[in-house]
Amino acid sequence: MGLTKNSTGIKASDTNFNIKNVGAKKIIAIAGNPNVGKSTVFNSLTGMRQHTGNWPGKTVTNAQGLCKSKNKSYLMVDIPGTYSLSARSAEEEVARDYICFGNPDAVVVVCDATCLERNLNLVLQITEITSNVIVCINLMDEAERRGVDIKIPELSKRLGVPVIGTVARKKKSLAPLLKAIDEITSAKEIFPLRVRYCPEIEKAISIIEPVIRKKTEGKINSRWLSLKFLEHETGLIEKTEKILSISFSDDATIISSLESAYSFLDEQGISREKLEEEIAETFVRSAEDICDGVVVFDENTYNIRDRKADRILTSKWAGYPVMLLLLVLVFWLTLTGANYPSQLISGLLFRVQDFFTLCLRNIGAPEWVNGVFVLGAYRVLAWVVSVMLPPMAIFFPLFTLLEDLGYLPRVAYNLDKPFRRCNACGKQALTMCMGFGCNAAGIVGCRIIDSPRERLLAVLTNSFVPCNGRFPVLIAVLTMFFVGTAGGITSSLLSSVLLTIVILVGIGATFGITFLLSKTILKGVPSSFTLELPPYRMPQIGKVIVRSIFDRTLFVLGRAVAVAIPAGIIIWIMANVRAGDISLLNYCAQVLDPFANLMGIDGVILIAFILGFPANEIVIPIIIMAYTAQGTILELDSIVQMKDLFINNGWTWITAINVMLFCLMHWPCSTTLLTVKKETGSWKWTALAAVIPTIVGVCACMVFTFIAKLFIV
Repeated sequence: MGLTKNSTGIKASDTNFNIKNVGAKKIIAIAGNPNVGKSTVFNSLTGMRQHTGNWPGKTVTNAQGLCKSKNKSYLMVDIPGTYSLSARSAEEEVARDYICFGNPDAVVVVCDATCLERNLNLVLQITEITSNVIVCINLMDEAERRGVDIKIPELSKRLGVPVIGTVARKKKSLAPLLKAIDEITSAKEIFPLRVRYCPEIEKAISIIEPVIRKKTEGKINSRWLSLKFLEHETGLIEKTEKILSISFSDDATIISSLESAYSFLDEQGISREKLEEEIAETFVRSAEDICDGVVVFDENTYNIRDRKADRILTSKWAGYPVMLLLLVLVFWLTLTGANYPSQLISGLLFRVQDFFTLCLRNIGAPEWVNGVFVLGAYRVLAWVVSVMLPPMAIFFPLFTLLEDLGYLPRVAYNLDKPFRRCNACGKQALTMCMGFGCNAAGIVGCRIIDSPRERLLAVLTNSFVPCNGRFPVLIAVLTMFFVGTAGGITSSLLSSVLLTIVILVGIGATFGITFLLSKTILKGVPSSFTLELPPYRMPQIGKVIVRSIFDRTLFVLGRAVAVAIPAGIIIWIMANVRAGDISLLNYCAQVLDPFANLMGIDGVILIAFILGFPANEIVIPIIIMAYTAQGTILELDSIVQMKDLFINNGWTWITAINVMLFCLMHWPCSTTLLTVKKETGSWKWTALAAVIPTIVGVCACMVFTFIAKLFIV
């Protein structure tokens, strides 16, 4: 196998990428595998001068930002992380298409210094397409700590492109990268290394390449496109036809040359499958040859600390107990930490409510105006914010810390086997974990799953794990009927343990329904996927907190607020408009009573869940409002008073368990369902995402009630 150099670049005259080039600045694409610090490089270069949007026709977001060197200004485009340009997901397709057709002035490929050989696979694929490539080897401090020595000048010589070592968290280390960008965008000719395949494949390429070059008129790398014809990448070929406004399918010369190439490969005993294997092996061998003597480390001491940790955290016997202990710890920190801030925010917001009421009365507004907009819309909004914001502000940073630490990929590794037994993807474990903070965030996270079938499985079952919006109901019921009201560390720890047990029921339902769906409407076998176990790293706590609050907490809270306001108006109207001697709220509860009794609950509880559709946090307040016949949402002074009120209205421990079961398994909130619609683009899947958990929840309550009354009561 030989390695030669290629100066042919890509110039696409027409693209459909919605990248705003402010002031005709040079465009620099930042590419790389997931978990290599690509976004950290982007953030350090652009600072706060960033904005995001959606790639046209995709749900994948892009990030763009302005960056200045000493001499020039650039528009940096952070393209999705990908392991390969053979696209298997929406993210990988976007990454490939932007490199191929987005016409960036240069591509910075970020690599992880601790596993450089594996990352070079993507570098070699990109240099097949464009010559303007810079390799940014990030995490050099991690490599040094692990005893890895990278001879950067020799590596640059072998690759034929600039290679820069960086520690992206330290902005000063990026100065050489900016200098390299200045040089490569100043008409400096680059001759990157080009992978050479076995003689048979090279011969097949040479049969097609002249015809492709003539047809595309140099608008795309004809050698690379010829290889994609041989690999039969239909999606890429169709995209090329669309963007370049040409047609390959009706060109007799191309069809003839392609048939000749396939005939030649068949004569050499190279099938389509063997062709793909040989191409993949060539990249692996090339990366090995390049790194030989360039990346030096002691195999006995390399990564020894991570290997020791993984023997525990990913072992068959210790992996699951550690996951459960961490889950209990996260919930305990979330529950205990959220109490005081929640009370503080609640007190502040309800004082503002009194101010609004006073203002309306001073201007002589009718009492119903105050009722609808203050006691209805604003009071529900205040409830949602005060109950939802503190736990999210604690849970999401904790979740992000585990993510940055490198533990969450180990969770996916541990749960890969049970998910594969359900004919699903192990990455669903990550989206399930995100659902604990917010099911809407978990739905968005399903983008990481390559297979459309497996992505739908994850979307449809994500709501079986409770989000923090359901925690207030679960915690209140657990505390009143199963923990006690004494308070203290013991009480909160017991609540966390019991909450974890409840959540395990939800996880079990996730596995069961996933398996059932995979055998019915979403039949299929689990696809293989690459799960990279990144090195354990010390998280950047400050950045983690800022990122989790702005990217997750406030994003989710904003969606919840948008639906809480109209919900508050509807709830107030139902509680204050009367049908005979009772309010519409209690009338609807009476209508639902017979069906609710079959589930072991009453009509008030069921109507509370229905009206809590915009935000589950308001379920308990609606129950209290209906039982006390009050016209507005209120909070009792103590949990003891709440328990007495519920018992006086017929609650038993059976009712409590059924409330928790139905809270755990019922329709997702409106924010989550809107997210499902946005991600799937289908009302059918959105409806199924609501119907499936509801049916399971209703059946679970009915079965438990029947068994309890038959054998226990």
